[in-house]
Amino acid sequence: MVHRILPRTPGCLLLAFIATACGADAAPSPAPAPAASAQEVRQLFAYDAQAPLDIQVVSTEKMEGYTLQQLTYASPLGGRVPALLLLPEGEGPFPGVLVMHGAPGTARTYLPEAEALARRGAVALAISAPFSRGERLDDPRELLHLDERDRADQIQLIVDLRRGVDLLLARPDVAKDRLAYVGRSYGGAQGGLLAGIETRIKAYALVVGDGGLVSHFTGPDDTEGPLQSLPPGQAQRWRELMEPIEPIRWVGHAAPAHLLFQNGRQDNLVPEADGRAYQAAGSEPKTVLWYDAGHQLNEQADRDRHLWLAQVIGLRTTGAE
Repeated sequence: MVHRILPRTPGCLLLAFIATACGADAAPSPAPAPAASAQEVRQLFAYDAQAPLDIQVVSTEKMEGYTLQQLTYASPLGGRVPALLLLPEGEGPFPGVLVMHGAPGTARTYLPEAEALARRGAVALAISAPFSRGERLDDPRELLHLDERDRADQIQLIVDLRRGVDLLLARPDVAKDRLAYVGRSYGGAQGGLLAGIETRIKAYALVVGDGGLVSHFTGPDDTEGPLQSLPPGQAQRWRELMEPIEPIRWVGHAAPAHLLFQNGRQDNLVPEADGRAYQAAGSEPKTVLWYDAGHQLNEQADRDRHLWLAQVIGLRTTGAE
């Protein structure tokens, strides 16, 4: 495991998923999922891999260094998944990378990362989370419900990401043994859950993530917030629904996939202790990089991530910027 502290670069803070969340101290790490129940939980993310993806291309645009397609594909759990597919110039096969945004946000929120990957020779697929689709897109109340809908959203996100893997692997220009995932903030957290469920991805870059929604709202200093305002019975029921699919429980099952954790010491949305708990839960092989920066991290973090991806999946180290 590699640890490194890098110099501070000023940056703007991303919008928080819920700005009042995250205590300054480490949230107790949930116990690992018992082996007897792990298979039952995995079944929540099962789907018919033979069902048609039903890809519908909305638009195609030639950009500098890549081609951008706006498309949708069918979700096994209902509705359609909005996505952006970025195709690099040249001939493949190319690495394939799933890109997942933070919260709130959409596939376009993390488009700069997808662009950087495409310009370095990767087919990049960025999808929008269930809370960022259709009528829910512009309603902040749809981000978090603190009831069974949050569980349904998280399960659907993982299933839709797995279908994203199917989409990438169905392309003749994607190398089947060179798949990666890059997720930021909320996407960095949910990548830990995906890593414990999906076995076809070789590398997971988890950027400014924490252990998941339960970890996010139940730290020692989280004495006031949306969860604490609920009746005790309702809050406990929400935890019972979410804890079995909490990413910190599953990121330890990522092996043999490689993990990269990137966190900032000045991050006021993911405190250092929360980041360390998430990192400690990850399986080996893993690389842990710390930066003297906030939630946005800095350009050095971008360079380190792309270099790491170059080493693990053969991404080019340079590209047209």
